[in-house]
Amino acid sequence: MKTLPEDTPIEIWFQDEARVGQKNGLVYQWAATGTRPRQPKDQRYENAYIFGAICPQRGVGAALVLPYANAQSMALHLAEISRTVAPGAHGIVTLDRAGWHIAHDLAIPGNLSLIHLPSRSPELNPVENIWQYLRQTCLSNRVFDTYDDILDASCQAWRHLVERPWKIMSIGLRPWAAIGQS
Repeated sequence: MKTLPEDTPIEIWFQDEARVGQKNGLVYQWAATGTRPRQPKDQRYENAYIFGAICPQRGVGAALVLPYANAQSMALHLAEISRTVAPGAHGIVTLDRAGWHIAHDLAIPGNLSLIHLPSRSPELNPVENIWQYLRQTCLSNRVFDTYDDILDASCQAWRHLVERPWKIMSIGLRPWAAIGQS
């Protein structure tokens, strides 16, 4: 971890990726008793990845929709998070141990530090709940005709989230990750 001046504000960020594509999941939906609602299912394989991060304390997020999940994509996402961290603050980004998160040549901006969560502990990362929320409200029960439709839906879903800072806070705040509160 980097040595910081004592008065540097600290922001806790949570980061993860989600695949969005033509082979999307289905979610429950309301229907009249005795009826079976239609739920489209696509058999094609095009997809994109939402690289998303949230800072629940501030109710903000930073994301990129990219074609691949790899170290280059991760470096782009870290640069995006770095631009979203409040001026003068230092961002602590908590993330899982995916191969592209621990790559030795990963470029980490100066105003960020990475903390890797323990293996097999997705319950510690509130972004997992963000994906669940976005799938339930914006991304499931859909068929995407083209790759551009996947990109548009992914960007629209993320905008839907960041327009609701209270939703980021309610999903993302964790008592064990509060800074400066007693």
